[in-house]
Amino acid sequence: MESVPPDGVAEPATRAQSTTAIKKGLRDLGLGLSLLNRKVGARLALKDVDLDCLDLISAYGPLGPNALARRAGVHPATVTGIVDRLENAGWVVREPDPADRRGTLVRALRDRTGELLEHFGGMTASVEEICASYPPEELAVLADFLRRTAEAGHLAAAELTRP
Repeated sequence: MESVPPDGVAEPATRAQSTTAIKKGLRDLGLGLSLLNRKVGARLALKDVDLDCLDLISAYGPLGPNALARRAGVHPATVTGIVDRLENAGWVVREPDPADRRGTLVRALRDRTGELLEHFGGMTASVEEICASYPPEELAVLADFLRRTAEAGHLAAAELTRP
């Protein structure tokens, strides 16, 4: 039987039910974010993988092509086409790698960031509103859960790439 808190929203009664609800929520979140990314990519004329790589470059860059390939989980030869498309569309530039004069780094062009973020504005505002409804100590637990879950996803993906 489910307990009903004062706000009238039923909560799962057992750890197993809660875990099942969390897994469903993560699956629904993943699907929702994939749909959002596809819609944003379509508006910006970017393939899904191009948008993913642009996000990686923005978050962790500048990156060399091999580092980008590892983070994106794509073949290094595929990265060449991705970076070509992003560069031709004015999202990134290639620069010499100061640590290796034969290498290059890919850097996101910050003047395009606003254009990109504009398309995610509705989601960003919704997340801000949701976060405002939780006390700081619960936000810390949620942040830890999401960090650990993302790490588990990266490890699971790495396992699938092993022969």
